Amino acid sequence: MTEPKSGIVSISHPSKLKNEIKGPVLLTLVSMLCFVSLNYAQQQPQLIDKVVAVVGSKIIMQSDVEKHYQEFVAENLASKATRCMVLEDLMYQKLLLTEAEYDTTIVVSDAQVDQELNKRMDYYLKQLGGKEKFEAFYGKTVQQFKDEYRNDVKDILLAQQMKSKITDNITVSPEEVRKYFESIPKDSVPFINAQVEIGEIVKMPDITDEEKMIAKHKCEDLHSRVIKGESMATLAIEYSDDPGSAKNGGEYKNVKRGEMLPEFDKVLFSLSDGDISDVFETKFGYHFIQMIHRHGELADFRHILITPVVSETDLQHAATELDSITKLIRRDSISFAEAAAKISDDKNTKYTGGLLTNPQSGLTRWDMDQIGQIDPSLAFTLNGMNVGDISSPQSYTSPDAKQGFRIILLKDRTKPHKANLKDDYQQIQAAALASKQSKVVKDWILRKLKQGVFVHIDQTYLECPFQNGWANTPPVVNGTTYR
Repeated sequence: MTEPKSGIVSISHPSKLKNEIKGPVLLTLVSMLCFVSLNYAQQQPQLIDKVVAVVGSKIIMQSDVEKHYQEFVAENLASKATRCMVLEDLMYQKLLLTEAEYDTTIVVSDAQVDQELNKRMDYYLKQLGGKEKFEAFYGKTVQQFKDEYRNDVKDILLAQQMKSKITDNITVSPEEVRKYFESIPKDSVPFINAQVEIGEIVKMPDITDEEKMIAKHKCEDLHSRVIKGESMATLAIEYSDDPGSAKNGGEYKNVKRGEMLPEFDKVLFSLSDGDISDVFETKFGYHFIQMIHRHGELADFRHILITPVVSETDLQHAATELDSITKLIRRDSISFAEAAAKISDDKNTKYTGGLLTNPQSGLTRWDMDQIGQIDPSLAFTLNGMNVGDISSPQSYTSPDAKQGFRIILLKDRTKPHKANLKDDYQQIQAAALASKQSKVVKDWILRKLKQGVFVHIDQTYLECPFQNGWANTPPVVNGTTYR
């Protein structure tokens, strides 16, 4: 749904609200995606590269500046960003890395790097329509990409940890939020899109033993047919419940150990070329696998998945339970938040009063346009509701493809308007916090530069209006040393 956060760990240059709360925020943990930059590299002519800055022992190339600048162009943010600003953020990242090397409390494990690589790669595979299209577009395998960007991702995680150490304990009081908002010139207060705050209570019927047994027997029957010589690809197309592979005959290519569920991985990497596994169970249902080709820690394989089907009776019970709880809430016998904590099966919202958190902002407000893109049926439901309304039970499919029902609460709705403290306090608070963090970061940078971190900036960038005192380190005098 949303992009993984990546790229430069950055400073917020603009301190005004419009730049802080209307995403993507330009230079506060901006999502300049290191993988997507490759698209720029493919499309642009090769220019003569050179070192344009050095911070500590870390160098920055002109090509680094250019590829990140092109990300702003791709996001239609070029008018807000200059190459000078991009270079300053890159220097900040290199300073974070330099300091992280001296801080023994900052450690990034191989497992953390693997997890982050997989998360980012999953996003891009979805964007490009799968591994085959991704690899055809870039001319490299997924594993080659991961190997190529492993060090970059580790640097990003180190920089993020260092930045967190600098800023994580910073808070803002209500008075600071008010003063921050009042400091914004009247003509700079931004226009806020129509937004909603919504809650949900979800009921997912338990799968009965009988339903599991039906699914298992069906999977075993298909397994037997494959063993007897029928085409597994044909059977996968007709019967498999895995939407990601059924249309391709159940086939996956270049899957690395660790990408699938542990129990799936264990079976997959126990097979040799041509082997067919026994039927086994995961949280998604019952599977069996045919190894097409294994090459080291990568595997090409087919699989068939049969998921247990929840009975209409059980689904109706879930809908009836939600209908009953809706009536209790409407009679004020129980609050929506209490009901969510008591009966909701959604762990992400069960203890947040049922409120859905926007992953892009970390807040509970959503632009209606954003909801329309993510879940058109939810947007349609909300359009017919008033603030305080609770929907009738709605059919719902969970992220792991399970069927159930949910009810929706429209807690709040704002029309398009100029930002104000009453309607937009969460966003203004986040902007005030970002501004305060930016000032702390600026002080940290100035302090580290005074302490002797080596900096060299190429003459082509010396006239840049840097925000944080970046300048070439003076020549060594009387044995002065620099990091």
